[in-house]
Amino acid sequence: MKVSIHAVNFNVDGKLVNFVQERMNKLEKYYDKVVSSDVYLKVVNTSGKENKIVEVKINVPGNDFLVKKQCKTFEEAVELSSDSIERLLVKRKQKTRTHT
Repeated sequence: MKVSIHAVNFNVDGKLVNFVQERMNKLEKYYDKVVSSDVYLKVVNTSGKENKIVEVKINVPGNDFLVKKQCKTFEEAVELSSDSIERLLVKRKQKTRTHT
């Protein structure tokens, strides 16, 4: 799967890039028809501690799934996003199995 990581208004370090890459690659075991994923990392200038936003867009044939999470750290937001995407992919896989 092709993973594109986009950092909006800041520079992302290598550890975070590797973490996101590994987490997105794990999604392929739930649904093998995933074409690509786009991960957008954003920092919102607010007084609150939960100012990190992660948007994950997964492209599968016939659908695009988009999940947006806001947390204190990017790692936590990526974990929550990938868990949500994982559930969506499992549902999608079950749905396609019942139609064939």
